[in-house]
Amino acid sequence: MNSETDENYRSRCPLASALDLLGDKWTLVIVRDMIVDKRRFGDFQSSPEGIPTNILASRLRRLEKLGIVERRVYQEKPVRYEYFLTRKGAELLPVIQQLVVWACRHIPGRWTPAARFLAATPDDLLNADRPPS
Repeated sequence: MNSETDENYRSRCPLASALDLLGDKWTLVIVRDMIVDKRRFGDFQSSPEGIPTNILASRLRRLEKLGIVERRVYQEKPVRYEYFLTRKGAELLPVIQQLVVWACRHIPGRWTPAARFLAATPDDLLNADRPPS
């Protein structure tokens, strides 16, 4: 999906447009996992939601195409990748934090997120992704 053209969206409404990009049942779960330091395909598969491998691969490709994540080689033979949030992806953090807060208030039986998750900023995520100098 080319995020620059209006024909790829249902309307010009910002909310509807954001949901066109991120509103399926898996995309924000993958971003959530990246926020809590999951980087590799197997890490994402170990999440309790049980995302099927074909959907996970598809969503990671889509997130990369949209500029929300970037992938980096961590092994040459066979080639394997780690995934990191870009600035654009890290800026989803406050949205996800607010959805978590809302769910904890209004959906009984949800677990309480760690205080450091709720206190994190997009810059915290980006600084954590930089390799040590």
